[in-house]
Amino acid sequence: MITLEEGELEFIFQHSNSTKYDDWAFYRNQLTNAFGKSKAVDLITIDDNNTWLIEVKDYRQHPRTKPSELADEIAQKVRDTLAGLAAAQHNANDADEKSFAQNAIKKPFRIVLHLEQHPTGNRLRPRIAEPKDLIQKLKQLLKAVDAHPRVVDQGSITPDMPWTVKSLPSNSTS
Repeated sequence: MITLEEGELEFIFQHSNSTKYDDWAFYRNQLTNAFGKSKAVDLITIDDNNTWLIEVKDYRQHPRTKPSELADEIAQKVRDTLAGLAAAQHNANDADEKSFAQNAIKKPFRIVLHLEQHPTGNRLRPRIAEPKDLIQKLKQLLKAVDAHPRVVDQGSITPDMPWTVKSLPSNSTS
């Protein structure tokens, strides 16, 4: 088991073969230097059957300010991550990152957007998107990689997903 934090969320993976991809030395030092503004998903975990690419968005505390479409942003991050894994399996300087990439490439990819937002929108904190609408758009954009991408939150993770998520205590002093 391995625990990884992303923002104010803690992901507990059943498999130790899990990583914060956007923290990799290969991504930060080699890939972005070669291609400029390369994007990356937040987390990757490999189970017995799949390689899960997980992008985390938590709009409960910080509303979305980017004008671009969320689904387009996710698709770009998936594309750039796949290119990064393909390059890392041969060219990563870190042996663990190279090995992880080699293992990740061997299995089918599953795409997950972990989206936390207020259950009911209001003027101060509107809902960013409806999950069912995001799923439809992601299916169109990512069908070559994963015909059935998922949009989940802490309460909708399914049994086939080899992780759980919980909120970390808030650091605010209110």
